[in-house]
Amino acid sequence: MHSRMINAEDEELVLQAKSGSITAFEQLVHKHDKQVLAIAARYVTSSEDAKDIYQEVFIRVYRGLKHFEMKSEFPTWLHRITVNVCLTHRSRKKNFVHVPIDGDDDSESETHGAELHSNDEPTDQHSVDSEIRGHVQHALESLSAKQRLVFTLKHFDGYKLREIADMMKCTEGTVKRYLFLATQQLRKRLRVVYD
Repeated sequence: MHSRMINAEDEELVLQAKSGSITAFEQLVHKHDKQVLAIAARYVTSSEDAKDIYQEVFIRVYRGLKHFEMKSEFPTWLHRITVNVCLTHRSRKKNFVHVPIDGDDDSESETHGAELHSNDEPTDQHSVDSEIRGHVQHALESLSAKQRLVFTLKHFDGYKLREIADMMKCTEGTVKRYLFLATQQLRKRLRVVYD
């Protein structure tokens, strides 16, 4: 899913950006921003928080690019920064307000919903899906910052354990421990809801 082959295009863009090319930097952002936003959006419950993380990540990338020595692939370095920003964001902001990130709050989902349903009432299935999403989100919020990050990187973004360990600058054993604890806690929380 996440190829780690040498990417000549990234390497060239990084070199140009390090030399001061704003265009090259913008191309790097455009190429990788969806992954950064996806990680942020799964880590926090508010779209505003996800946008804050996204902006902070690229500010740090811009400032840190001159120090990037290309000992690792650019995406690995970028994801490491994203992980760090997520973790510091979580520690700075203890109270989360649940605002669905998938567009349920307003935006285009209202129009889309109107096309699917002739009346304004949500379908029973939609209500059930929303309820399930709410329970899963609440269970995820109960995890520690690192457990939640490891769980979402593994199960939502499809990263391998060694890739997560590299991003978090820890051992695979530590990642496995976080994943095990996260899974146990989620099972326990969700069992109470569905048993």
